[in-house]
Amino acid sequence: MKWKNYLIMFIMLFVIWLLLNNSLKIEIMLLGLGISLILPLLLCGKCEVFSNLSLSPKAILYSFMFLFTFLWELIKANFDVARRVLSPSLPINPGIVEVKTKLKSKIGRVILANSITLTPGTFTLELEDDSLFIHWIDVQSDDVEESTRLIVEKFEKYLEVMYG
Repeated sequence: MKWKNYLIMFIMLFVIWLLLNNSLKIEIMLLGLGISLILPLLLCGKCEVFSNLSLSPKAILYSFMFLFTFLWELIKANFDVARRVLSPSLPINPGIVEVKTKLKSKIGRVILANSITLTPGTFTLELEDDSLFIHWIDVQSDDVEESTRLIVEKFEKYLEVMYG
């Protein structure tokens, strides 16, 4: 399914080109179109990054839902960490917990790990098979299932539809 990798890379590059140039002039769009057509051919010969990505309407809807969920969790975590910084009397309980993922695709697991890392208060230390080891600013449970529910499930349900 190389065509899917080329198509997704083309669309991403062309959209980024348009956003960076902030112009819909025909010459800028044609140049961006040409560059966006050539780069995937040069760079994605053996590229399989998007091979597991589903392009179904449900997956596209879930990608937007994932984005909103991620942004909401990002905002909540920022306020939580800021509150802890501004109120040093608030207890913290840092530690490393293991969580499990049901995701099968490598790219889905990497996106999950990065989403956790980008959320303040958590940091993915290692991704090994179906286990992620997370440094958590306030460990609420050292039980694998409970930690998985608290950290992973909010992202995983969307990524599972998008990537499998």
